[in-house]
Amino acid sequence: MSRLTDAFPRGRTALVCYAMAGDPSLAATEDLLLAIDAAGADVIELGLPFSDPIADGPTLQASATRSLRHGGSVKGALEVARKLRGKLRAPLVTMGYMNPVESMGLRAFASTLRAAGVAGCIVPDLPLEEAGPLRDELDAAGIDLVPLVAPTTGPERAAAIAKSARGFVYTVSVTGVTGARTELPPDLASRLRELRALSSLPVAVGFGIARPEQAAALRGLVDGIVVGSALVAAHHEGGIAKATDLVRGLKAALA
Repeated sequence: MSRLTDAFPRGRTALVCYAMAGDPSLAATEDLLLAIDAAGADVIELGLPFSDPIADGPTLQASATRSLRHGGSVKGALEVARKLRGKLRAPLVTMGYMNPVESMGLRAFASTLRAAGVAGCIVPDLPLEEAGPLRDELDAAGIDLVPLVAPTTGPERAAAIAKSARGFVYTVSVTGVTGARTELPPDLASRLRELRALSSLPVAVGFGIARPEQAAALRGLVDGIVVGSALVAAHHEGGIAKATDLVRGLKAALA
């Protein structure tokens, strides 16, 4: 068990909330993380700004661009995490790409996450076959490397990914990039059941979940839901008030 695994209590579906560090500023990110933590987020994903976020759709790409334009960086994001260490109830998980990790160096990256009090790390462009070196460094630092399982992943590979997982397993609901969808795939429930049977860790589903009614439909089918683009859009359009209203609505739908 880990801090991250423990954030998915048995018997209910946890809420994982995403925020891009530095959008519109690092100070605003601190305020947002404190607010969504107080509103009920069980886990918080902190986006690390990058210029080529290949897994992200238009909303998160625009958020990363705003962050970089305003001076956002991986270093700045991790400084936000460090400043909030001990102030957040929900564990923090970074969400970022491999290029900045390699630029920093695997051991230095893991050490910086540990110093910042980060519980886990998601790297969407890191395949299973190449994950070992980073996973080893993160394991040594007490950080969970959370893998992703795509809709196109076959059963044998999904089992291998689940075996390698730390913290939780992140399953992607739809093919393509992140972004709110009006409907979720009809086969999602069966895929979630299959993956949960393979994993001893919690399974969370993301990409496309945007509204409380979608969250309610997934309640009990999965250990956690991840909401990213809808939350980033709410914050961009209506500030902390609109973002926390969405978090509370999602949390109520999962109760």
